[in-house]
Amino acid sequence: MACRISELVIDCTDPGRLAAFWSEVLGYVELLRDDDGSIEIGPPGVGFGGPLPTLVLSPSDAPRTGKLRLHIDVNATDRDQGAELERLLALGAKPVDVGQTGTENWHVLADPEGNEFCLLHARIQPV
Repeated sequence: MACRISELVIDCTDPGRLAAFWSEVLGYVELLRDDDGSIEIGPPGVGFGGPLPTLVLSPSDAPRTGKLRLHIDVNATDRDQGAELERLLALGAKPVDVGQTGTENWHVLADPEGNEFCLLHARIQPV
């Protein structure tokens, strides 16, 4: 039997702010708020253990150094890439230059705390 990804944990200075951002990006809802300040978000009506991983936004004062070694890729499910890019920018994402050539068919963005993620070109079916 193989493993599967059940949750992704993101250390951040403001879990509430990032939970709100990523909930809007992914259509997730708040599932759990821990005493340590962590907030878990996930698909509505499913939560932890469903077909999609949840995100845990965990408070941390440790400064980030260097480029992230792991990042999230997202795809639009109900609109084209251009319309989704506009929506993500309106939610607070910012374009980021990580050395792209300008010919890529994806966009590199950062969430409100500077964590890079990519908006890929293909539209995919929602789960």
